Amino acid sequence: MSCPIGNRYADEQDGAQLGEEAGMLYGEYLMLDKVLGAQRMLSKVHNKPVHDEHLFIVTHQAYELWFKQVIFELDSIRSVFSVPMEESQTLEILKRLNRVVLILKLLVDQVMILETMTPLDFMDFREYLCPASGFQSLQFRLLENKLGVKQENRVKYNQNYQRVFGDDPEAVKRIEDSEKQPSLVVLVEKWLERSPGLELSGFNFWGKYQKAVEKLLSEHEKLANECTVEKVKKYRLMDLEKRREVYESIFNPLIHDGLISRGERRFSHKALQAAIMITFYRDEPRFSQPHQILTLLMDIDSLITKWRYNHVLMVQRMLGSSQLGTGGSSGYQYLRSTLSDRYKVFLDLFNLSTFLIPREFIPPLTADFKNNLCYSGYSKDLPEENNKITNGNCTINSNKI
Repeated sequence: MSCPIGNRYADEQDGAQLGEEAGMLYGEYLMLDKVLGAQRMLSKVHNKPVHDEHLFIVTHQAYELWFKQVIFELDSIRSVFSVPMEESQTLEILKRLNRVVLILKLLVDQVMILETMTPLDFMDFREYLCPASGFQSLQFRLLENKLGVKQENRVKYNQNYQRVFGDDPEAVKRIEDSEKQPSLVVLVEKWLERSPGLELSGFNFWGKYQKAVEKLLSEHEKLANECTVEKVKKYRLMDLEKRREVYESIFNPLIHDGLISRGERRFSHKALQAAIMITFYRDEPRFSQPHQILTLLMDIDSLITKWRYNHVLMVQRMLGSSQLGTGGSSGYQYLRSTLSDRYKVFLDLFNLSTFLIPREFIPPLTADFKNNLCYSGYSKDLPEENNKITNGNCTINSNKI
């Protein structure tokens, strides 16, 4: 690694030692004395050193460092999403979201390294861990909250997940702050609601889409009724009726709101309309980057689910299905329960394919609307209170970004 502050003494590298005036060295800049000295093996403290405990510590410390970076990226992304964005900011969001995706891929694969430790190896030092538990990872809870995991969707553990931090007022405050601040899913929802093309007086995508669906279903009903095999005809008509019900769930705002109240949908009705529109017209220059953003948001949800799944398998391998976790949870059983859709923040994006229609039925963009897209943006002023996001101890006014 080259010197992070530049090499001002490039001509003096022929064996000469840098003096104090040269500035910080590699180890000083990275504070490696603290980082590399932070692996305290409890088995060694108890005069029973276990080789694999070192791997266990380093792996989890690496997780926490990457969690810190993901939170850093999410805070910056949320700040940009808080206000109407220019095209250059959209590119920056794509870059940072992609970075988060790559970090999460790394975390998913990192589980395999921990799995080189056998259950017997883990048992040799597990007794020293109690009551420490991964459930007590403050940063992972902050990460979940900043993404948009709601407390009511969490699997109950000792009544409230904050309870494990009860002896740490600062940790509790950070969690409470993260719950009060607008999460990424809320900010993305507001951003989608500002999408051009949803206005009734303009392109009116939703009205055109409803007509296209009605036309599609009418044609399928006609084909079904023309079928001469009664059993096949009955099946096709029954399937068609189910599809009508599915489409009715998005065309009827009351049904949609009911699904939100039951936790089966997340986005507002207007935000869902925008997500469907962006998916249809993703090949259009104006909707290409928004579609990439939606794809990366799904990737984040997918990778966190994969990480949870890999973690569940590892815990089952190490502890079996009945042994309690070191923090007092039900271990494998608790972790397995976190794999449900209730933990998916961008659940609606995964379900968009339910509402797709063949390309030939997608309403074509009008010339006027295409022209307007060149000049319009996701641009309605937001209230000042929605534009402040706290990053650590610093409050950012995102209007100034």
